[in-house]
Amino acid sequence: MKTSRLPTLQEIEELTAFLPGLCADGFSPIISWSGGEKQKDGSITMPYPSYHKVVEEFFRVAARECWLDFEYDPKQACKMLRDEKLIKTASLSEIKSMLTFCVRGERFSDGHWAQ
Repeated sequence: MKTSRLPTLQEIEELTAFLPGLCADGFSPIISWSGGEKQKDGSITMPYPSYHKVVEEFFRVAARECWLDFEYDPKQACKMLRDEKLIKTASLSEIKSMLTFCVRGERFSDGHWAQ
């Protein structure tokens, strides 16, 4: 069983420094969508988002090993993210689980980061 180390205070501050930009009024995480067009051969390309640089940088930092929970349960992490009270009182372990779910979710569902 692989476990990641806890983030340092500096790493926590680095990640939380993104909050003002990500939570700003009117901020849109997705700049545009591409793809989704029918090709000459009849196939259709899958649509995919172009994210704001702040979103890409946030998830680059959030994907560092100190934030990963190698034992997370995707269903439980998704449930936690739907509970505003839990988010406000989450432990560092719970935060790591939720971040892991968010980071990995984009691999399976384009546009996941925007949610």
